[in-house]
Amino acid sequence: MADVHILTASGLCLRPFEERDAAAFAAAARESAETVGRWMPWCHADYTEQDARDWFDVCQRHRADETAYEFGIFDEASGELLGGAGLNTISRLHNLCNLGYWVRQTRQRQGVARRCVAALSAFGFETLAFTRIEIVVAQGNQASEGVARAAGAQFECVARNRLMIRGEPVAASVFSLIPTTRMGVDHA
Repeated sequence: MADVHILTASGLCLRPFEERDAAAFAAAARESAETVGRWMPWCHADYTEQDARDWFDVCQRHRADETAYEFGIFDEASGELLGGAGLNTISRLHNLCNLGYWVRQTRQRQGVARRCVAALSAFGFETLAFTRIEIVVAQGNQASEGVARAAGAQFECVARNRLMIRGEPVAASVFSLIPTTRMGVDHA
């Protein structure tokens, strides 16, 4: 089984979800149906604790087989669940992954996602040794595009039919981070 990693980032703790997080996760999902749910259809007003436990089981399996590393985002001081973030869609052949994030509605626009990107990209480059991390954002999701740009990710293209939302293909902006991006010497 893969090691359990706990990450910290400027007042945040990123750790694997535990069963005790199910009620808080479900409440955060229900609260965020209008904002997060627009881009991530799993997030809806009827989200249940069982839905959360089922997701946690998927996360645990993916972590064990090293195909994804999903984390809960928690306030380091209070323990409040703020959202989720992770490295997924891992390709060891091309040594890259996707970095995704969501923040509960009441904690949006407070720098939470940007701090998560910093922590997860450091983990991806330094611990998992990726050479490329992508942030793929559905067209129109200005908040997530802003996070990617603020984190120093380079915009590369708009990819047609790149994501599926509610069973429909949508175009998405593709941003990338490479190890030198974090050091401020991106020569690519």
